Amino acid sequence: MSLTIAELERFAAGLAATPERWQHLVRHASDARVYEQIWNDEDLNAWVICWSEDQDTGFHDHDDSAAGIAVVSGRVREERLRIGAPPRGRELGPGETFTVPPVAIHRVLHAGDETAVTIHVYSPPLTRTGAY
Repeated sequence: MSLTIAELERFAAGLAATPERWQHLVRHASDARVYEQIWNDEDLNAWVICWSEDQDTGFHDHDDSAAGIAVVSGRVREERLRIGAPPRGRELGPGETFTVPPVAIHRVLHAGDETAVTIHVYSPPLTRTGAY
């Protein structure tokens, strides 16, 4: 059973509030984002992602999966593609969460001067993405 968008957002916020589950996996590298899976079951999977300067997912989709994302530390920017208009973007910081429906094409990139840590939860579990 897939979680709703609201349930995904709450789950991501709950994982962000339990650093004992993922804090030991946090590390930053200048050449690539660091990501580690912290949850995996039949309904969802979740990752802690560590961001450093200039790191960017590039525009992508999540196939059939929706996402809930919580910013733990630092700042990230999310941008979504729109038909006939420039991408819509927003910058988010610690304690903020956002969701991504399965139909969205978006990207997340590091923003600000400090490294960042985010929690990403996907339901149904993320198995593939499309790149644009």
